[in-house]
Amino acid sequence: MGTARWLSIVGIGEDGWDGLSPAARAAVESAAILHGGSRHLDLVPVVAGQERLPWPSPMTDAFPSLLSMRGQRVCVLASGDPSWYGVGATLSRLVPAGETMVIPAASAFSLAASRQGWPLQDCRCLTVHGRPLEQIVPHLQPNAKLLLLSWDGTTPAKLAALLRARGFGASRLTVLEAMGGPREARLEATADAWTAERTADLNTIALDCVAAPGARILPLAPGLPDDWFEHDGQITKREVRAVTLSFLAPRRGELLWDVGAGSGSIGIEWMLRDPANRAIAVEHHPERIARILTNVAAFGVPGLTLARGKAPAALEGLERPDAIFIGGGLTADGLLAACWDALPPGGRIAANAVTLESEAVLFDAHKRLGGELTQISVARASAVGGFRGWRASMPVTLWRAEKPYAEMPYREGTWTA
Repeated sequence: MGTARWLSIVGIGEDGWDGLSPAARAAVESAAILHGGSRHLDLVPVVAGQERLPWPSPMTDAFPSLLSMRGQRVCVLASGDPSWYGVGATLSRLVPAGETMVIPAASAFSLAASRQGWPLQDCRCLTVHGRPLEQIVPHLQPNAKLLLLSWDGTTPAKLAALLRARGFGASRLTVLEAMGGPREARLEATADAWTAERTADLNTIALDCVAAPGARILPLAPGLPDDWFEHDGQITKREVRAVTLSFLAPRRGELLWDVGAGSGSIGIEWMLRDPANRAIAVEHHPERIARILTNVAAFGVPGLTLARGKAPAALEGLERPDAIFIGGGLTADGLLAACWDALPPGGRIAANAVTLESEAVLFDAHKRLGGELTQISVARASAVGGFRGWRASMPVTLWRAEKPYAEMPYREGTWTA
């Protein structure tokens, strides 16, 4: 290994030294400094003169000193494939690829799929290690096969309880412990029949999803039923929400500001479009904030964050968004100008109005900034005496625009250089 590639990241399995390739063994033996968890360090033989450094807690505390070792022979031991939810993925953001050599072992996902006889490409691979369990909710689909890296031995029981609560009690859990080593074991049962309160901490879960009639399955299209959300009436209604999401045009990995979030429905559905999407809900009403948090857990998007306060003041210091939705507070002084100026070139904005006053703001925005104006009227069939008739909701005016790549900012209702 030349000085350019000073850092080796070696994946190791439960079979330890015997399972390492010649290249992996050479990287470990030639290192002047060996980093790893205590369990990993115990799996490889001691090398005379080699410095062994167990990871501290938190592991990230070791990164500054590790980076200061640039140019020395350093090796990091990690579980399985270091680049798949492992330390290799973290270090790849800190050390250029040309300075590293990654030697993966079989990942826990590969091992679990092989134990189950499942084609790995057909499985959804997730981790709940250090992450909220609720994030699996969007992936609970009929006949889906999920592979999950557990947080610890309590994860399977917690997962079984979540599945029962959501109508997936017939789903089969297989807990695979210490795969590839002498302690390998498995435990399996349906979520309904699960009784083990704790398993081995080192485990991977293979989940074969089975939905009962009436199970709450999150559809892949936008426009979830209104009554699935906790709300006080301040919610963008289902049909309007679906159109609004199409106007916002989510793309993978983008950030949305949901301003005047109410129930958080727009931000939540934005995040459901792709696991990499993020949203910041801006809301000042305490009871609505509590409802947003409830909805975030129910829909499995724990990454949604809250900016507590009134816009536009609450927008100061927030990460620049790719798109903005304004669902409330349009008439607040300076709000639309602040949102428009926060958008990068090519960013999208959408705003909805139901009052004449807020509609006037959108008319002015359309005149100054262009974009599209749309009005939606929704009527639902309901009882009229012994018959049924159409009962119309208030019409909603929607404005959408995309910020040009060469344009002056819009502030306080006037164009300024």
